[in-house]
Amino acid sequence: MLSDKALDILNSPSLTHERDGWFARLQALYDGNAERKPFRLAGHVAGASDGLQYTEPEQWVADNLEALADTVAKAEPQDAYFKPWCVECAFYGVHFLDKIFGAEVFFEAGMWNANYLRNAVGSLAVPDLETDETWALAKRAARAFVVSGVKLPLFGTPTLSSALNIAVNLYGQEILAAMLENPAAAAHDLRVVNDVIRHMHEWYVANVPETQLQPVISWWRTQPPGYGQICGCTTQLLSGELYAEFIAPLDNEILGVHPRGGMLHMCGAHAQHIPALRAMTNLRAIQINDRAAHDLPLFFAGLRDDQIIYLNPCEGMTVGRALEITGGERLVIA
Repeated sequence: MLSDKALDILNSPSLTHERDGWFARLQALYDGNAERKPFRLAGHVAGASDGLQYTEPEQWVADNLEALADTVAKAEPQDAYFKPWCVECAFYGVHFLDKIFGAEVFFEAGMWNANYLRNAVGSLAVPDLETDETWALAKRAARAFVVSGVKLPLFGTPTLSSALNIAVNLYGQEILAAMLENPAAAAHDLRVVNDVIRHMHEWYVANVPETQLQPVISWWRTQPPGYGQICGCTTQLLSGELYAEFIAPLDNEILGVHPRGGMLHMCGAHAQHIPALRAMTNLRAIQINDRAAHDLPLFFAGLRDDQIIYLNPCEGMTVGRALEITGGERLVIA
């Protein structure tokens, strides 16, 4: 149970009003009516009691909300940029779904990792989510957040990722080879993974308030309410043709679970997919960092006018260079 002080801070009408004002400005950017260009974003995520989430997720949520309330109370007013306050349930890092699909997941050298499955591509079984302990932990954390009654913080889901990301986590290069050598087997397993991811998105949409639900990296990839997200890291391994055939329909399907579509994260060389991305009806934003940010000129020129670009500046794409390319149009700088 939260302290009265934390509840007061995290239910502050003035802070909630401030957050909703920033959401309205961000939605205006998506709608093509932004007054401030570019939009600037730099949020904060609570990080209390790591590890407790795997045994007592309800207490973990409470500890994080208490820590977040303390940070919010000391914060300066938000004038120049949007600073969303977030709690994110990063169960098993990017290997959350791997564990649910039966992979051996372990913590080593400061990060979560996983061993590949030993079964052949094409034989992936649908997990029993009703009895799965990992999914149960995630749902318990989400319910604890909702039951707490706090209205200000955003809730970030575990890394639900994407069908291709998870398939590569489970099989390594074998899933890529199967797309060429045994496409029916590859398509089967990608569909199994996608259906599970879709079910999880549907559960979060149904159980977490729309104004607070955010996908992974909620503090840097914050979207207006009603948008989802998928992780497209491994799409850099595919040709444009393979992505369009095998993956783009699955990614578009996941984003379609959310009322307003959503975002694709990219961190490598993905420009070969611009035609497919442009054609994805539910894709409303891309988020690019590191190597992907270098291709900002290609994305800005090649995507639709209603597709927003979230940029994490880097040595290869500075803020100044990004503004020269875009004039601040359709741009969120995180």
